[in-house]
Amino acid sequence: RRYDPRGREEEEPITNRVNREETKMKQSLVLLGMAAGCAAFAPAPAERPQTSLYGGAQGGATTLEGKKNTVSAVKELLDSSEMVFTVPASGITVAQVQGLRRSLPEGTTAKVVKNKLMSRAIEGTEYEPVNEMLKGANMWFFIEEDIGGSVKSWKKFVKDEALAESHSILGGNIEGTNYDTAGVEQISKLPSKIQLITQIASRIQAVPTKVARVVKAPGMKVARAIKLAGEEGDN
Repeated sequence: RRYDPRGREEEEPITNRVNREETKMKQSLVLLGMAAGCAAFAPAPAERPQTSLYGGAQGGATTLEGKKNTVSAVKELLDSSEMVFTVPASGITVAQVQGLRRSLPEGTTAKVVKNKLMSRAIEGTEYEPVNEMLKGANMWFFIEEDIGGSVKSWKKFVKDEALAESHSILGGNIEGTNYDTAGVEQISKLPSKIQLITQIASRIQAVPTKVARVVKAPGMKVARAIKLAGEEGDN
């Protein structure tokens, strides 16, 4: 403030007020520019992982109702499964899992299930021993029939995706008995039910032909012919 010789306050010149306002505006613009610069160099927020693999926003397993639905769905899969086995789920993308599912045999389902929900689903079933395998993030394979084809699909997947060393089969269960990695692979080499039925049917169809051939032998009785045909089939 300025005062005249009599002590009265003098009015500030207009030019001074204009200059002061311009200075304030310049300071504000400088501050805004600095703030924008800091924002430009600030780290970008982490991208949220896709959640459908683990039953999140898209999977619907984060709500109480969603969890109940997941447990019910797993129970249905267990009821129709001849065998289950598990593999590590970490480090696998949603896109990779979708490709894997397309390669699985008909009747086999691959599903990532949280351990707590899996524990609830297997309670009271022959798969209860699976509780021993509920560690870490797991993907489960629910196999209705083609065990060999399912294991083969998984092994091809990890080979193609360069995951063979870190994503081997952890274990499995069939008829209430747990098996380790080697056990699951040995089981996968056994004939499937369809293959066994086919083999039995082919042998049954061959019996009448063998009986007819043996019956033609001189003095051969039918009972004796059937016995010989059966022994021939066993051989």
